[in-house]
Amino acid sequence: MTDWALWGTIVNTAAVLLGAFLGLGIKAIASRAAKNKEACEPPEEQEQTPSRFASLPVTVQKGLGLCVLLIGILGAVEVQNMLVMIVSVVLGAIVGELLDLDRQVNRLGAFIERKMKGRGGNVAEGFVTATLLFCVGAMTVTGAMESGILHQHTTYYAKSMLDMVSAVIFASSLGVGVAFSAVGVFAVQGIFTLVAVLAAGAIPVAITGEMIAVGSLLVIAIGTNLMGVTKIKVMNLLPAMFFPIGLCPLYQVLFVM
Repeated sequence: MTDWALWGTIVNTAAVLLGAFLGLGIKAIASRAAKNKEACEPPEEQEQTPSRFASLPVTVQKGLGLCVLLIGILGAVEVQNMLVMIVSVVLGAIVGELLDLDRQVNRLGAFIERKMKGRGGNVAEGFVTATLLFCVGAMTVTGAMESGILHQHTTYYAKSMLDMVSAVIFASSLGVGVAFSAVGVFAVQGIFTLVAVLAAGAIPVAITGEMIAVGSLLVIAIGTNLMGVTKIKVMNLLPAMFFPIGLCPLYQVLFVM
């Protein structure tokens, strides 16, 4: 079953649903507990005290950041041509900065949220916010290539854990709309994965391997961002993944033949 190209996407979709339902359950329990407390205690004793678990989401996020960092390192060390990787990152960064992909994506997200406000209330807001969070990013593209070309799903497994934790947090505040974002996750990642499956037949294995190795570097950047160590605009580095398509043949012509 894990040999299915779409298996990583299926796991990610299930993780989002699970996280959303857990978040909704936590929201219901917290709401009921607050009502019981309000009914049983006089107003002067109803003081807000900080929960000992208030920092739990941040700690979990940093722990998952460490795991993502390890996944990226394990993928990046598989690089066969360091020169191609370096040039790809440099050229990709130049293109990404010129296009300012990070800013464009953020503007798109803000535009969609503005358009959806007032059209469905919190359900629409939860759906749009969570879908953008789960579907827009380097891990979506890197994971799709890994699943579609290698039929390995390590990146999507890590993304599933991150998305599940995020879904719990978002669903507990934004409501049931977050659960519907699982449809967006399945659609977007499924399409990217199927495109990668088609590309696997058209692009030589050596080149796809370099593309995945460059993508793993981006995963490392995501891991350090999650840990709060860096604030790298990973989307501006995303074009680097596609430069090995041209650089690998060029390297063969200039340095091997």
